[in-house]
Amino acid sequence: MKEYQAVMLRLSRHARDDEDALTDLLNERSRGGWRPAMISQDEHRLTLVFERPGDGDG
Repeated sequence: MKEYQAVMLRLSRHARDDEDALTDLLNERSRGGWRPAMISQDEHRLTLVFERPGDGDG
Protein backbone atom coordinates (compact mmCIF):
# COMPACT_ATOMS: atom_id res chain seq x y z
CA MET A 1 0.00 0.00 0.00
CA LYS A 2 1.25 3.50 -0.79
CA GLU A 3 1.80 6.23 1.76
CA TYR A 4 0.59 9.76 1.06
CA GLN A 5 1.58 13.14 2.43
CA ALA A 6 -0.22 16.44 1.78
CA VAL A 7 1.56 19.79 2.00
CA MET A 8 0.07 23.27 1.67
CA LEU A 9 2.47 26.00 0.64
CA ARG A 10 1.22 29.53 1.23
CA LEU A 11 2.07 31.77 -1.71
CA SER A 12 3.60 35.19 -1.15
CA ARG A 13 3.56 38.21 -3.38
CA HIS A 14 7.16 37.54 -4.39
CA ALA A 15 7.56 34.99 -7.19
CA ARG A 16 11.24 34.39 -6.44
CA ASP A 17 10.49 33.51 -2.79
CA ASP A 18 7.73 31.15 -3.91
CA GLU A 19 10.09 29.47 -6.41
CA ASP A 20 12.73 28.98 -3.72
CA ALA A 21 10.21 27.58 -1.24
CA LEU A 22 8.77 25.16 -3.80
CA THR A 23 12.24 24.05 -4.93
CA ASP A 24 13.30 23.42 -1.33
CA LEU A 25 10.09 21.49 -0.62
CA LEU A 26 10.43 19.27 -3.71
CA ASN A 27 14.11 18.55 -3.04
CA GLU A 28 13.46 17.73 0.61
CA ARG A 29 10.60 15.34 -0.16
CA SER A 30 12.53 13.73 -3.03
CA ARG A 31 15.40 12.86 -0.69
CA GLY A 32 12.86 11.08 1.53
CA GLY A 33 11.59 8.97 -1.35
CA TRP A 34 8.40 11.01 -1.92
CA ARG A 35 7.15 11.73 -5.46
CA PRO A 36 4.56 14.37 -6.41
CA ALA A 37 1.21 12.73 -7.16
CA MET A 38 -1.08 15.76 -7.39
CA ILE A 39 -0.71 19.53 -7.43
CA SER A 40 -3.52 22.05 -7.02
CA GLN A 41 -3.31 25.83 -6.86
CA ASP A 42 -5.59 28.67 -5.95
CA GLU A 43 -4.94 32.36 -5.45
CA HIS A 44 -3.29 31.99 -2.04
CA ARG A 45 -1.78 28.52 -1.80
CA LEU A 46 -0.33 25.55 -3.58
CA THR A 47 -1.42 22.11 -2.38
CA LEU A 48 0.85 19.18 -3.16
CA VAL A 49 0.17 15.52 -2.49
CA PHE A 50 3.21 13.25 -2.40
CA GLU A 51 3.30 9.46 -2.53
CA ARG A 52 5.81 6.70 -1.92
CA PRO A 53 5.65 2.94 -1.65
CA GLY A 54 4.64 1.68 1.79
CA ASP A 55 6.57 -0.88 3.81
CA GLY A 56 4.85 -3.81 2.12
CA ASP A 57 5.60 -2.63 -1.44
CA GLY A 58 8.70 -3.67 -3.34
